[in-house]
Amino acid sequence: MTNWIRNLEPSGSPDDLGALQLAWLGDSVWELHQRLRFCEAPARTKDLHLSVVSQVKAEAQALALENIDALLTDLEKQFVKRGRNKVGRGFRKVNLAIYGKATGFETLLGWLFLKNPTRLAQLLDQLDQIQSKGS
Repeated sequence: MTNWIRNLEPSGSPDDLGALQLAWLGDSVWELHQRLRFCEAPARTKDLHLSVVSQVKAEAQALALENIDALLTDLEKQFVKRGRNKVGRGFRKVNLAIYGKATGFETLLGWLFLKNPTRLAQLLDQLDQIQSKGS
């Protein structure tokens, strides 16, 4: 499900963007990836929406980060840390530590989307394998 990413060329200057800009971009990359995953099987629109929402919420993103943490390079971990440290107060409904991990995950995805789409696809493939085993 990551062929759309693999075919991309690195673009832009992700190192010039702030952590929250990268997180904003990474959030949309993650949501698109999840939407594409759930489009593979026919379902009602409401069910598709609920399935995607369950994967893009902060708790699911924090878990995704935990699942790939051992695979990350030192540089990738620095981007996770940059995003995690920019969180501020977060939202009342979500634990601040979880929200920080989710923001770090999104920051990483945004940076990889612009800098190294092939590496992003590798990590997303790993997460897809983990999610498939858990289903």
